Amino acid sequence: MQAFTDLFVSLDSTTATNAKVAALRHYLEQAPAGDAAWAIYIVSGRRAKRLAGRPLLKDALQTLTGYPEWMVLDAYATVGDFAETASLLTEEVRATDARGDQHSLAYWMEQEILPLADLDEEAKKQKLMDWWQRLPQLSAFLVTKLITGGLRVGVSQTLVARAVAELADLPRDVITHRLMGEWQPGAGWFAELIDPDITADLSSRPYPFYLASPLEHEPAELGAREQWLAEWKWDGIRAQLVKRGGEISLWSRGEELMTERFPEVIAAAASLDDCVLDGELLAWKDQVLPFAELQRRIGRKTVGKKLLADVPVRLLVYDCLEHAGSDLRSQPMQARRDTAEQLTDGADERIGTSPLLTAQSWEALAEAREGSRERGVEGLMLKAADSPYLTGRKKGAWWKWKVEPLTVDAVMIYAQAGSGRRATLFTDYTFAVWTEQDGERSLVPIAKAYSGLTDAEINKLNRWIRANTIERFGPVRSVSAEQVFELAFEGINASTRHKSGVALRFPRIARWRTDMQPEDANTLGQVQDLLQLYGNT
Repeated sequence: MQAFTDLFVSLDSTTATNAKVAALRHYLEQAPAGDAAWAIYIVSGRRAKRLAGRPLLKDALQTLTGYPEWMVLDAYATVGDFAETASLLTEEVRATDARGDQHSLAYWMEQEILPLADLDEEAKKQKLMDWWQRLPQLSAFLVTKLITGGLRVGVSQTLVARAVAELADLPRDVITHRLMGEWQPGAGWFAELIDPDITADLSSRPYPFYLASPLEHEPAELGAREQWLAEWKWDGIRAQLVKRGGEISLWSRGEELMTERFPEVIAAAASLDDCVLDGELLAWKDQVLPFAELQRRIGRKTVGKKLLADVPVRLLVYDCLEHAGSDLRSQPMQARRDTAEQLTDGADERIGTSPLLTAQSWEALAEAREGSRERGVEGLMLKAADSPYLTGRKKGAWWKWKVEPLTVDAVMIYAQAGSGRRATLFTDYTFAVWTEQDGERSLVPIAKAYSGLTDAEINKLNRWIRANTIERFGPVRSVSAEQVFELAFEGINASTRHKSGVALRFPRIARWRTDMQPEDANTLGQVQDLLQLYGNT
């Protein structure tokens, strides 16, 4: 564990890409194969099941330290991370001879951490208190983060693949593909990962996804209109349908296997040739349904007959990455699209090709884009006709040209401290709009948002919040209803879970309306008008 702790320090102490890659490669060169496998699993963002919740951590911390609950919660509100809070508050009870743990990372994961799943709450609590006492502060922090599934190291899978590729002297795209999908860390798996003569079982694995970048300039700057394919930007789940050797699997962009959740798409794929198709899963009844409908099926491992009937799903394909065992990613986008159309032509209606827009000029395309919300889409996708299928978010070949977001002016009523480096600042806010009942105006919460302000604005607002707090509810403060903000959001839906009756999709702060009085903020009636125009009621 000490070697992995040292790796964490090296990765956390630099923002330089080359330094991160060098640190990871050095660890992988020195570590036993089992430790190397688990390190790759952890630093690439994969997480084991959460094995202990905050109530258990709080109880163990109170018992071990003797601190009252209010003190533990207040410390957490200040620090912003429970694992860090625990590692700091247990300093006085830590054994005087606590030093770097000599057990390997693989030992900790396989013999200590994962077996917690089979223990009752009291046994877990005793384990936690033992570890906090005998492990050095940083190791105690890391073990706690691994238990809660919240360890983030600031290393992308791209950097992990680069470090492994350098170590193994293999092409990076080979390593990237081997890292896709589901795999179990272990010495044998790591040996296959870096062995040039062994082809790991890739029969069900997807390819690394290529991601579009936001278009931040006029599309005419991209060049001639005929050099670009344009299609609707669908609001669904990005997915790859993989069919190899007759076996069919469905993967999300987050490398989650979704095969059992969308049986109608899997059944529809039975008539296809072996292929890998990239597309969008959408709730669909004659036309696309709002994303809120699709959410009813997200997270369910099995889907009942009623839900299948109420929310049928369709896969709209826009790319073919593999056909009959041949990797097509280096072919031009137009050629790959032609192959996708040939494959899906005459197939079951649950799998179709995303239609291209035929507008001949950028001006005509912009006019078509204006009708995006009425079609239930987010705007347009622009793809260079001669571009290969790349990996990650490399700019230049794929652009998302989204419609302007919806906006509403709302009043801030609550604030909560952030986490990590912003744990001492109030960065998470709750906003409200006006409603009227029996002649009395009041504010009803409409959304929470935490992004959109500059560091200078956050610092200024933080000082204002501390000086204008009305009441405290643990880490949350209610504040004077004086500050107005313009919120931007991608969509709006009816919701029985929210007091306002509406839910905003991806809300963020567009600007601080210092020019507006709170009484001039929007009303719930005006928000409901947006719901009628653009939402799912």
